[in-house]
Amino acid sequence: MYKPLVIGNLIAKLPIIQGGMGVGISLSKLAGTVSALGGIGVISTAQIGFTEPEFRKNPLKENLKMIGEHIKRAREIAPKGILGVNIMVATQNYSLYVKEAIKNGIDIIISGAGLPIDLPQLAKGTKTKLIPIVSIFKSASVLFKMWDRKSNTTPDAVIIEGPKAGGHLGFSPEELQADNDADYASNYDNEIKKIIELIKEYEVKYEKTIPVIIAGGIHTKEDMEHAFSLGAQAIQVGSKFIPTHECDANIRYKKAYLNVEPEDIVIIKSPVGMPGRAIKNALIERTFAGRIPIKKCFNCINTCNPKTTPYCITEALIAAAQGDVENGLLFCGANPPKQRQIRSVKEVLDDFITK
Repeated sequence: MYKPLVIGNLIAKLPIIQGGMGVGISLSKLAGTVSALGGIGVISTAQIGFTEPEFRKNPLKENLKMIGEHIKRAREIAPKGILGVNIMVATQNYSLYVKEAIKNGIDIIISGAGLPIDLPQLAKGTKTKLIPIVSIFKSASVLFKMWDRKSNTTPDAVIIEGPKAGGHLGFSPEELQADNDADYASNYDNEIKKIIELIKEYEVKYEKTIPVIIAGGIHTKEDMEHAFSLGAQAIQVGSKFIPTHECDANIRYKKAYLNVEPEDIVIIKSPVGMPGRAIKNALIERTFAGRIPIKKCFNCINTCNPKTTPYCITEALIAAAQGDVENGLLFCGANPPKQRQIRSVKEVLDDFITK
């Protein structure tokens, strides 16, 4: 039987966090609905202003504006729910995104695609809860030590994102290729246990509970129960929420997930500087063949050099969100949703919580 997820003074009825998916996949409608139903809904801030007329002229201004707007819209759907934003560490002007989310009363900031070493200082003195994403023990150890040393604090919760997750991944391409091996999966369970033991040390030091949320390839109640057996208090689910009525993506994007098979999902090289996992399509085929020149730089990622990057990730993700499923980038977890029709968020949540 599941228990509510408690993060400080925040209590979510369901121990389920909806993963932040950008560009434009998890915005206010999806996040608000998950939150209203008792989970924790998460808005992705990645190029969140892409729908605005002035976005191409001034993406930073439009992105900051729409952070507040989407938090407001999600609150209207879930006035008593818990809401988070996902802000990638690799985002240019990262600190401005963090401060804008806090200014607009966000409950939780989730941060990965790099280690959010400076996040505690940016959120100092606020009520916003901070949840970093880590994938391996080494990264977790560095992050906890740095937060302890630089800010005299510790995370409010931790997401451990495994090798079966979609989007950007904190593993080498070789590790991701080996993930299909049963021994590797068992070894990763041990990695999770090591991270949890590390977290327990900081729970004692700071006299607080630090919940563990496991993410990556979680689609069934059995997956959730396995996460709990390892010591987690909650799960994060991403891809399974995409083919839902409430997902913010274009209907063609959602339908692409209804037909995908495991062999259609590939590891790609991302301009972020990390490997990623996505659905193979015409765009992916072109990237395998060679570099796609950049026509315009949106200054979205610190690690991206427009002169050498394999393709523009902003253009690719916006195209996908708007329904161009052949020329857009469709991130996806290793275990695609096992369904053949669009469902509701409630039905997805019921997969995990009904007897």
